[in-house]
Amino acid sequence: MTRYDVIVVGAGPAGLSAAAEAAAAGARVAVFDENAKPGGQLFKQIHKFFGAKEHKAKIRGVNIGAELLAEAEGLGVTVFLNAPVMGLYKDREVLVRHADAVRRYKGDAVVVATGASENMLTFPGWTLPGVTGAGAAQTMMNINRVKPGHRVLMLGSGNVGLVVGFQLLQAGCELAAVVDAAPRVGGYGVHAAKLARTGVPFYLSHTVVRAEGTDRVTGVVVGQVDDTWNVIPGTEKRFDVDTICIAVGLSSSTQLLKMAGCALRDDGAGWLPVCADDGETSMARVYAAGDVSGIEEASSAMIEGRIAGAAAVRKLGFVTEEALAVRMAELESALESLRGGMFAPGRRGKIPDKTDEGLPISASLLSRGYLDDAEVDQYPGVKKTAGIRPVIECTQNIPCNPCRDACPKGCIKVEGGIVSLPVYDEKAGCAGCGLCVAACSGQSIFLVDDDTGGGAAEVTIPYEFLPLPGEGERGVALSRSGAALCPAEVVGVKQSPAYDKTALVTFRVPQEFAMKARFWRKEAVV
Repeated sequence: MTRYDVIVVGAGPAGLSAAAEAAAAGARVAVFDENAKPGGQLFKQIHKFFGAKEHKAKIRGVNIGAELLAEAEGLGVTVFLNAPVMGLYKDREVLVRHADAVRRYKGDAVVVATGASENMLTFPGWTLPGVTGAGAAQTMMNINRVKPGHRVLMLGSGNVGLVVGFQLLQAGCELAAVVDAAPRVGGYGVHAAKLARTGVPFYLSHTVVRAEGTDRVTGVVVGQVDDTWNVIPGTEKRFDVDTICIAVGLSSSTQLLKMAGCALRDDGAGWLPVCADDGETSMARVYAAGDVSGIEEASSAMIEGRIAGAAAVRKLGFVTEEALAVRMAELESALESLRGGMFAPGRRGKIPDKTDEGLPISASLLSRGYLDDAEVDQYPGVKKTAGIRPVIECTQNIPCNPCRDACPKGCIKVEGGIVSLPVYDEKAGCAGCGLCVAACSGQSIFLVDDDTGGGAAEVTIPYEFLPLPGEGERGVALSRSGAALCPAEVVGVKQSPAYDKTALVTFRVPQEFAMKARFWRKEAVV
């Protein structure tokens, strides 16, 4: 039997973070993962993260994964791949299947970071080829470079459904609609808005009635549901699709913790381990971190992993109690800031009527996926001033502040914590550099110049599709709802390493559309 100071099960964001934290203290650490590549979900996440600098905000998940892996390997962590853990026992013995044998390992401490699995929804035709989980579709696109389908319907409007829906568009798929049985969008409004302005419709209070096809999906029928979740007769709608993508939540993968005899609790959506603040379960020196202990964002999972790793090495005597206290205060502060705002774990399913600043939450955003034109002016990031300026259509209290840090002139303020709504300070002025547009993880900042002469205005948008349009190319400006507004000519395309693959596309429109045009599409001029 091989012994390690710390054994980590799972090489995802929580597991690699725990391993790096423990190894940095001098512990001998091994990580076991059933997959062929480390990094877990991070290498599928091509979008930019939310949060602040300490949470790796505005960095794409795939890059964070590479950084974490390099950190762990640089600290001497041994990572075993294609090595599923078959058993975890009370004395922290771990049973692992390798290609040629089943081997036993012993950990003085064990961190379980096994993540979560996708939930499925059953309906007539749900076993047809073409019905897939959102995570599986993301793997196909971002790992294997294979399109999941050509025309897709997304079931689920949480962050996973919205993020993967946008990535489907980036991969060249057509997204027929986003459907959700809930009456309101479940994920961040900024994620919904960037889908809506491309023309994707939202059907809330709707669910799938059946998938059509014999040997594969050829269509899907959805219907509106009543207050008891039953389909209302006569409300059925059919979509021609070849793929149905399901994003209806995740379930924590707690099987190993149960096997080890760790106490579990029912949180209403599934069984979770009973953990102390540092992640220690009811079994001494067995810790849980990341989605296995409760579903949150990857940013939170990484911090939870570091908390568990730090606690484990303190129990093993690698650091002093004083050093642990300093490190824990730092990590807990970072975690607490991520858990604030209207999407905090304790407020799930309880979206308030007003923001923390007392402003009304956009009813249109919640029910249709986009801000209504009449609602925009009430938010502090939107001000009508002469000359070029950022228009910040961030209207919900979510943990994020890269826009503030990106602005070289300090004209964007996020005060009172990272969940506060960003404010445009017109006195500081805007240089028109576009760094805030590229830095915004929710793609909700636009540069607007209402008067560029001759009755025209210019709008600069974040653009993450290929091929990029060229200067002088003509197309159509789309509204926040994705409706065609007017002809629009591209007058500038900027790319820079500082933008991290987000291009800035500037197009010219008539002045009356400056505060309405939010996307550009190459198509016949209306």
